[in-house]
Amino acid sequence: MIVDPYNSRVREYFTNPMHCGDVAGGAIGYFEDQGIRLRLSAAIDGDTITRLRFHAWGCPHTIAAAEATCRRFEGGAAAELEDFETGQIMKDLAVPIEKTGRILVLEDTVRSLGQAIRDLTDT
Repeated sequence: MIVDPYNSRVREYFTNPMHCGDVAGGAIGYFEDQGIRLRLSAAIDGDTITRLRFHAWGCPHTIAAAEATCRRFEGGAAAELEDFETGQIMKDLAVPIEKTGRILVLEDTVRSLGQAIRDLTDT
């Protein structure tokens, strides 16, 4: 019996990533590890993330997780980036335990973006 490694949400986010791309002149978070590269860019108005985009080089779970992250945080307060939950995204996307490292790379990228936003707004 063949088991599908991707749930419906992973398939949806991977095949229709609405947030793929860059925000010109925005804050940028980037992290690379384990053969995965992730880049998040955001436009900020006050404390609100008005646009959030990603570039991801990795497996379907990585790309789906980046899309899910953009959907979750776009339109919210930049401070909410601190609420990124590795466990929740792994559960929502049914990420196998052996791919935990990929989601941790995303967590590091989100934290990098949060710092870039703080650097922009503190000046």
